[in-house]
Amino acid sequence: MESILSIDQRNRVLLKMADLVIANKEMILKENQIDIQGFDQNDLAMYDRLKVDEEKIKGMVLSLRQLAEQEDPVGIEKFHFTHDNGLEIYNKTASFGTIMIIYESRPDVTIEAGGIAFKSGNKILLKGGKEALYSNNAIVNLWHQALDANGISKQWVTYLNYSRTETQEFLKHPSQKIDLIIPRGGEKLISFVKEYATCPVVVSGRGNNFVYVSSEADKEKAFDVILNAKVTKISACNALDKVLINKNLPGFKIFLTELIQKLKSHKVEVLVDMHLHDTPETTTITEEAIWYEEFLDYKILIGEVASTQEAISKINTYGGGHSASIMTEDAVEAEIFLGAVDAAAVYQNASTRFTDGFQFGLGGELAISTDKLHQRGPIGLQHLVTNKWYVYGNGQVR
Repeated sequence: MESILSIDQRNRVLLKMADLVIANKEMILKENQIDIQGFDQNDLAMYDRLKVDEEKIKGMVLSLRQLAEQEDPVGIEKFHFTHDNGLEIYNKTASFGTIMIIYESRPDVTIEAGGIAFKSGNKILLKGGKEALYSNNAIVNLWHQALDANGISKQWVTYLNYSRTETQEFLKHPSQKIDLIIPRGGEKLISFVKEYATCPVVVSGRGNNFVYVSSEADKEKAFDVILNAKVTKISACNALDKVLINKNLPGFKIFLTELIQKLKSHKVEVLVDMHLHDTPETTTITEEAIWYEEFLDYKILIGEVASTQEAISKINTYGGGHSASIMTEDAVEAEIFLGAVDAAAVYQNASTRFTDGFQFGLGGELAISTDKLHQRGPIGLQHLVTNKWYVYGNGQVR
């Protein structure tokens, strides 16, 4: 890889890109409409991800400008040791080199993920889905203009317009060195990448997030959190799919009935487990496999549990390792839940919709990792670096 760009060069490109997005807003919206017209709008989650509107444009610009304001994540000293023989040994953060991002729809990823990778000193290979080709081409063209305006090679941002077969071949036999691959999409995409990739892969996995309503829950808080997590953005990986309610919750039946009515008012289809089979206006599930599903739709599954330990066990069995929340006013119970649940983000009395790089103060995210190496949860600017040892001597030998 050629020498890393200076922080000043990287910031100038990001700010120029922000200006270009504003100046070319109508062009981006027009190209996105071409993608929209060729898309099956019955797939609500994918449609929501594909569509670019004024708010998404504002988000793109904000992301770029905030990235430009953040400190350089490269070259930060993590460790320093002076050897007995006089060697000065340092460990510092270093760019990976070249990062490949594979994603479905979501033209905003072409901005946000591309910007995070670039700011952290990495070259970017963007492999978007065919459904967003016009939008992505328009945005990548702006990236090239921003690079060109600063006298920097366009090879820092490359768009790969590959078919599935071509992508498979590229993963198996890349035409250039790739240091890290991050797939953002469904389980089929993730399995495909992991099967054929020859370099490390960070999995941005499924959501299938849970809220557990303890017997010690504040019911009004529970209503607010469940509705927010379920209906504000069904296409998000941090959206809610499953609710577990402790059967010892005071007024259990009344709470359940009111919750179902609130969900129904938002046109959410309500499924229930066998414990709740006699609940009106619901459908009782008969297949265990549904507990594993990420719905990405106006659909929710409600189950009854007898204890917090049962809730923890169920979440660890079926959850996607993404996010889980407990509704309880008992601080001890909350700490037990937060410590025992195996998820990247765990909450007490708050919506899972906060699992997001921007909301967590990272200034955006490349993806949300459900892996435990090398980073778990939202992957921000400071996580797109590895480390490197710098050793300064004066002729020492061992």
